[in-house]
Amino acid sequence: MFVARTGVFLEKEFLTNSGKGRNIELDEVQQQQVIEPEVEGISQAVEENPTDLETQPLRRSTRERHELERYGFHVTTHGDVILVDQDEPKTYQEAVASPDSEKWLEAMISEMDSMSENQVWTLVEPPEGIKPIGCKWVFKKKTDMDGNVQTYKGRLVAKGFRQIHGVDYDETFSPVAMIKSIRILLAVAAFHDYEIWQMNVKTAFLNGKLEEDVYMTQPEGFVTPENAGKVCKLQRSIYGLKQAS
Repeated sequence: MFVARTGVFLEKEFLTNSGKGRNIELDEVQQQQVIEPEVEGISQAVEENPTDLETQPLRRSTRERHELERYGFHVTTHGDVILVDQDEPKTYQEAVASPDSEKWLEAMISEMDSMSENQVWTLVEPPEGIKPIGCKWVFKKKTDMDGNVQTYKGRLVAKGFRQIHGVDYDETFSPVAMIKSIRILLAVAAFHDYEIWQMNVKTAFLNGKLEEDVYMTQPEGFVTPENAGKVCKLQRSIYGLKQAS
C-alpha cells in the first residue's frame, strides 16, 4: 500500500477502449523520518561511547497526572452494584439500588399497568422445543429546556434480535408519514386559521396485534413465586420486537 499525490479516473478511456485499461504511473510519497534532538543526541553519545548507554537517563514529563472527570458524574459503590450519579441506570439492579429507586419503581409499575390494560401477554407454561426471547428494562430521564428532570421513564424492551425469521416473525413493515402530507395539513390549518394540537400516545406500540406465536421471558422484578416457571405469550407488540414498528 502506498500514498499518491494525485489519482486519475479512467472513465472516458475505459469506455472508448472497450475495457482496455492502461497503466498509470503514480508518484509515491515517502514520509520523511524525523529524529528528535534528544534521541539524536543519545544515539550520537552511544556511537562515541557505547559503555555510557546506562548513564543516559530518559527524560520524562514532570506534569502531574489526574484522572479524567467524565461528564461531571461521580461513581460510587452500593454493595455489588456500581452507581453513577445523575445518569440513567443500565440494569434493573442499578435502578433499584439508585437514590431515585422509588421513582424508577413507579415508572416500571406504570409500564406494567399499561401492559396489563392492553392485554399484551398471557402467562403460559413454556412449550416444548421453544426457547423464549429475553427482555430488559430501559430507563430514561425526561428533562425540560433547563435540564430539570420532569419524568422518569421505564420501558420494557424485548430482545428482538433473538427472533428467528419464519418462526416468530415473517415480513415486517414500518409505516411512516410523508413530509408532503404534513406540509399540506399545516398549509390547510394556516389558511383556515385552525388550531394545531400535538399529542403523544405512550402505548402506541402496544396496539399492534401479533399473528405469530412469540414467547418472552417474564420481566425482571415482576415474577411472582406461583408463576416463576411460566413464560409470556405475546398477543400484542412491544418495543424491541421485529413487528414493533
